[in-house]
Amino acid sequence: MTAILEVEGISRSFGGVRAVDGVTMQLSPGEIVGLIGPNGAGKTTLINLMTGVLRPSSGVVRFCGRDVTRQKPHQASQRGIARTFQIVQPFPEMTVLENVAAGARFAAKAPTIAAAKAEARRHIDFVGLGALVDQRASALTLPDRKRLELAKSIAMNPRVLLLDEVNAGLNSGEIDSALDLIRRISAQGVTILIIEHLMKVVFSLSHRILVLHHGALISQGTPDAVARDQRVIEAYLGSRFAERHGRTGHG
Repeated sequence: MTAILEVEGISRSFGGVRAVDGVTMQLSPGEIVGLIGPNGAGKTTLINLMTGVLRPSSGVVRFCGRDVTRQKPHQASQRGIARTFQIVQPFPEMTVLENVAAGARFAAKAPTIAAAKAEARRHIDFVGLGALVDQRASALTLPDRKRLELAKSIAMNPRVLLLDEVNAGLNSGEIDSALDLIRRISAQGVTILIIEHLMKVVFSLSHRILVLHHGALISQGTPDAVARDQRVIEAYLGSRFAERHGRTGHG
């Protein structure tokens, strides 16, 4: 299957530190792929390189077979690459509707503001924020800000959605709701790459898992294969998780 988004030999250095080190990976249409690794492994930097927030020191980024290495973030979003941020960043003084309409208008190119708002309402209902459509973003709870971030992203009409710690700060019930939402987004044909520290989440959600360590890709494969990889066990998972995953098959 032809990759929808791929990086080849991508690296990025900051001074003498190589934050991403020669990573080659692909996302196929319709996949949910987990990206895991210790703090400082280079996960968010890799997403920033994919979306034009950062320029690589070397290597190539391709989207639908086209070289987009030098794209700017707004070009990435208009092409169909959306992302969320580890720290949610709504426009605080704007309403839920206005926040989501901005994505529909400027990334998905809704022809008018009225059309953008109509499209936004559909996505707001989809994520379960319909009752808060006129609420200012600054007044939302953390779980609702996370839902708003997802609504903003899918309003961009993405083909690829990059999720950075979307479950951080949520309790177990809120995480279950977020996972259901991610699966429903995937069911619409959106390819998803998710950075996640909660192993039970990423191993239950992902078709494949990529593992970064010191900026390098040390393992990739099915959740079961990654859980058995000795390099991953030593670098990140630990033997207790690997043993438990081996017994249960789902972490």
